[in-house]
Amino acid sequence: MTIFQRYVGIDYSGAQTPNAFLTGLRIYLAAGNATPEEIKSPAGKYWNRRAVAEWLVEQLAEGPAKLVGIDHGFSFPLRYFETHGLKPDWAAFLDDFQRHWPTDEDHAYVDFVREGDLGNGAVRTGNTRWRRLAEEYAGGAKSVFHFDVPGSVAKSTHAGLPWLRFIRHRLGSRVHFWPFDGWDVPAGRSAIAEVYPGYEVTLWQGLFAPVGTPEAVVARLRREAIAVRVLPDVAQKIANAGAGEPWIATDAEFVAQIRADNAKFGKVIETIGAKVQ
Repeated sequence: MTIFQRYVGIDYSGAQTPNAFLTGLRIYLAAGNATPEEIKSPAGKYWNRRAVAEWLVEQLAEGPAKLVGIDHGFSFPLRYFETHGLKPDWAAFLDDFQRHWPTDEDHAYVDFVREGDLGNGAVRTGNTRWRRLAEEYAGGAKSVFHFDVPGSVAKSTHAGLPWLRFIRHRLGSRVHFWPFDGWDVPAGRSAIAEVYPGYEVTLWQGLFAPVGTPEAVVARLRREAIAVRVLPDVAQKIANAGAGEPWIATDAEFVAQIRADNAKFGKVIETIGAKVQ
């Protein structure tokens, strides 16, 4: 069976205050493979940030497992933690950030904190050149500290982080914040993750043979694997496990895919020290 039964996409906005209804704040929901449908606010046509957070708490508290994607930053570059002497602990980061940037307060604008009229954001700022690894490799992604430019996610990030804390405090272990709560999401649990439009990570599985395996043996294994893979009952079982349509590639296409992924993700994996377990 698939890990999630419902999928939620949230187009976020850091404009105005948490209680302001915003045209740029939208929610879309899809059940299984169905076409996503926009969810209208119970209070009217548009949502505000407080209502979005409360709606998520309600939706994730029970019912089928859901995957939620929100398009603002969920954390900051490592340089931020090093500069401000903070431990790389996400829950502690959220608490510390909200103390200095209380943008979840009723009448709080992000700019109020930036200008020194609210909170103490001056001691928790970052450089516009600081970017996270994912942003460096996405190409064209703006820093979470780069305000007032086209395509900026800085304001939405600084407005949205306290609401992630709100959801976490309300739901506790009933929701998994990926990847901060671990790379693997427990079965039956909903998850919330940061999403970035235009950045794609495709998961695939392939069959490999030891180096030096005779070409005739490889060719036969390939023919037999393809024949089994396309059998209706096998295809259905794989689909039920959450996999997509089979990709039957030539040897050259498969090698090209591996090399492209190595070039794209190799340095990221090396930098974060990820290990195969």
